[in-house]
Amino acid sequence: MQIRAEPLSEAEGIAIVIECENLDAGNAQRFKEQVQPYLDAQALVIIDMCAVRFVDSSGLGAMLACLRSMNNKQGQLKLVSLASPVRALFELVRMHRIFSIYDTREDALASL
Repeated sequence: MQIRAEPLSEAEGIAIVIECENLDAGNAQRFKEQVQPYLDAQALVIIDMCAVRFVDSSGLGAMLACLRSMNNKQGQLKLVSLASPVRALFELVRMHRIFSIYDTREDALASL
């Protein structure tokens, strides 16, 4: 599991880019561990999922843990660049109703 953090030039916050094709039981815990310091330090976190092509229930649970962490401190978590199969899964399990999902980082920032 690789993630890359990039500062947002347009706003105070950080973008986290997931650099793997799968977010699943094999790497969900490692993802949470790597992302948590950024969630703790920032009020705005955008998770860029452009490379992710598959998410299972463990991956969904990891994303929910991130959202819960940000909500507990009144922060904002936004997801961007979901591939069609990943977006379809989020819609199937109705998680698109609880996550803020955008096509691009610019769209996410415009929603602020």
